[in-house]
Amino acid sequence: MNKAIIGRKAGMTQVFTAEGKVIPVTVIEAGPCPVVQIKTVEKDGYAALKLGFDETSEKSLNKPELGQFKKAGVKPCKVLKEFRLADLSSYSVGGEVKADVFAAGDRVDVHGVTKGHGFSGVIKRWNQHRLKETHGVGPVHREPGSMGANSTPSRVFKNKRLPGHYGVENVTIQNLEVVRVDVARNCILIKGSVPGPEGSVVTINDTVK
Repeated sequence: MNKAIIGRKAGMTQVFTAEGKVIPVTVIEAGPCPVVQIKTVEKDGYAALKLGFDETSEKSLNKPELGQFKKAGVKPCKVLKEFRLADLSSYSVGGEVKADVFAAGDRVDVHGVTKGHGFSGVIKRWNQHRLKETHGVGPVHREPGSMGANSTPSRVFKNKRLPGHYGVENVTIQNLEVVRVDVARNCILIKGSVPGPEGSVVTINDTVK
């Protein structure tokens, strides 16, 4: 992994190729991301690049958070992310990473947090079937059904697919294609969908595949 950037999901649209084909794309407002810190093996035990995203006011951060931005000489940011890159020689503290770090045709991994669905039943959460809509079933058509917990084992096994909190999970979609990069608008258009609702923060980096 040699390239990475932080962005915000703006939404989805479609673009046309020169041959007239329609490609569904996700528009990501990528950067500009100031380089807040470069971690080294000698000092920190590992090599990594720390980037910021989305400028904010000083009063919204506490002193330890604010200190690292002042040390780097960059404006405070809401979001901080670390990326373990193979080669950090082209980066410098106080510099900026912009959308042009990627180009059309690049293959990337996009990481985000999925939409939250609250407390959901087994049909929505696990795609289970309803019970029969016949006489005798009763008003339990969307319930999970029998647990199978008789005198042995007298309990419900762990990891059984039951109702519960659905969504808000860290998800990475691998090996997506960059369709277009708009440097003037700090936008990267990626083929297909990426995790998260509109306005959520995502990270883009070289694919591991």
